[in-house]
Amino acid sequence: MKFKTQLLHSSSGDPQTGALTTPIYQSSTFTYGTAAEGKARFSGEHSGFIYSRMANPTVQALEQQLAVLEGADEALVVASGMAAVSSIFYALASAGDEVAFIDPVYGGTAAFLVNTLSRAGISVSRYASDDDLLANIHPATKLVLFEPITNPNLKVTDYRKIKAAAAKTGAVTVCDNTFLTPYLFKPLEHGIDLVMHSGTKYLSGHGDIIAGVVAGRTELMQPVRTIALKHIGAAIGPQEAYLLQRGLRTLALRMDAHLAGAAKVAQFLAQHPAVSKVIYPGLVSDAGYPVLAETVGAFGGMVSIELAGGFARAEQFLDKLALFTQAVSLGDLESLACHPASTTHAAMDAPSRLAAGVTDDLIRLSIGVEDPDDLIADLAQALS
Repeated sequence: MKFKTQLLHSSSGDPQTGALTTPIYQSSTFTYGTAAEGKARFSGEHSGFIYSRMANPTVQALEQQLAVLEGADEALVVASGMAAVSSIFYALASAGDEVAFIDPVYGGTAAFLVNTLSRAGISVSRYASDDDLLANIHPATKLVLFEPITNPNLKVTDYRKIKAAAAKTGAVTVCDNTFLTPYLFKPLEHGIDLVMHSGTKYLSGHGDIIAGVVAGRTELMQPVRTIALKHIGAAIGPQEAYLLQRGLRTLALRMDAHLAGAAKVAQFLAQHPAVSKVIYPGLVSDAGYPVLAETVGAFGGMVSIELAGGFARAEQFLDKLALFTQAVSLGDLESLACHPASTTHAAMDAPSRLAAGVTDDLIRLSIGVEDPDDLIADLAQALS
């Protein structure tokens, strides 16, 4: 099936009742009837639900759908994107190992790796680009995390170079595909080992839940699942799982609108004299354009700009916006705007933030599904 069809037909509803939409199984625990059956379920001899931190029918239906959409053996849904990140690294890295990431990544991810994971005796290396990683990867590197379009300065990372670098050490490759979604790019089909998302963003699309997703091969997913659910306890609730599954049904429709709007907004901003720089990989002049054009064929729904004048100028612009809502996050139906250096990436120390290109001049725009002409009019009046 084509992806748009899969979105609607990869979930079979509820086999128990025949409900077309998966019900919300709002129960913390499940009866197993007899002591013998309880023993069999806890030992893994029999399948069946026990406790919703471990598995829940609503969550399981969502995970099965996501596995199909990603082309994965299995998928795991957890309480947040950060729960996905931390579960992957705690499960697959041990004291004495090294992990690496391509700068920049989401600020919370960078802060976790550098400030928290390192306390477990795991060394963390950050690389300026895919070329830097390819040339200088350390022999001890066990995991490599990257974003195909980096957050927030939209630098493009070539997954082919990540694979080549990881092959030198046998490292596990992890793609944070939040910005592109499986509608536009399926990393697992291109040889990446694990894919993860902040399900809060485009996958849900409505700004009403927090969720994280991990998908990949069973031998990698099983330890991640154990750490996430048994040890960290990062289970998602059935209500959130239901809403995420509902949001998935319109993913392709929403992404088409995001893509079209971002392209039109970026073209307008590229011609505006008040904008020092437009960062959008769909512009032919952008350094990342050739890579995405060749490997993905789409450029995402995010646009970043630089306005000379630091925070004061950014504040002036942001406070004049009327249709763009000042908020962190992205991928909602509504257009959002934020100043990353003072919000999403504020936890990074200033030298690291500047080295990653997250300057005080940078503003990130998440283009929603409003009419692009209205968004352009709003940007024009704010820039004036």
